[in-house]
Amino acid sequence: MSELAAAGLLEITLRTLGVCLGALVIALLLGVPAGIWLGRRQFPGRRALLGVVNSGMGAPPVVVGLVVAQLFFRSGPLGDLELWYSLHAMVTAQVLIALPLVVALVVAAVAALDEDWEHQLRTLGVPTHWRIWLLLREIRLGLLAAVIAALGGILSEVGAVMQTGGNLEGETRVLTTAILMYTRMGLFESAYALAAVLLGLMLVLAGTLTWVQYGERR
Repeated sequence: MSELAAAGLLEITLRTLGVCLGALVIALLLGVPAGIWLGRRQFPGRRALLGVVNSGMGAPPVVVGLVVAQLFFRSGPLGDLELWYSLHAMVTAQVLIALPLVVALVVAAVAALDEDWEHQLRTLGVPTHWRIWLLLREIRLGLLAAVIAALGGILSEVGAVMQTGGNLEGETRVLTTAILMYTRMGLFESAYALAAVLLGLMLVLAGTLTWVQYGERR
């Protein structure tokens, strides 16, 4: 356990939470409006776009990590930003992993509404900002499902994080990459301790959201 103590369990955990929550917030800010727009609009090419989104849900994270890493390589298009092996690059990769999940689940939630729902609100003269608020209330269970799915995908990711962050001690090391490192070193006691913390985080966060979800249903 001395190796684990030296690495700083609290530091790694807090960094993991920071990266996870940062990626989750960005994915929601981008994905929820996109999902609502796709769910409410009919236009040429919509099915193809939905197909891309659904395909993105199954995109191998290691491929996402490869693309993001190449973007931030010193010789890459965004190399001048000097973000390779940084928390920013890690967050970028995790956003790209979580975004299709958020968009797809929001589209499904919006599509489940009655076809005349928005027309009825327009007929009643409900202002635009109130229509948006009512829509978010109507699809709140779908939104919670999107948050839980995105959170699970972000917290459990290791391949893309390794490619974009590099597992640098004191800088980019998070729980998943630390577990992989200790396992490769044969330090299974430390690896299991970190795994317990990671599972605990997932259970607490997902459990809290699930409790809220079913509390809303009651």
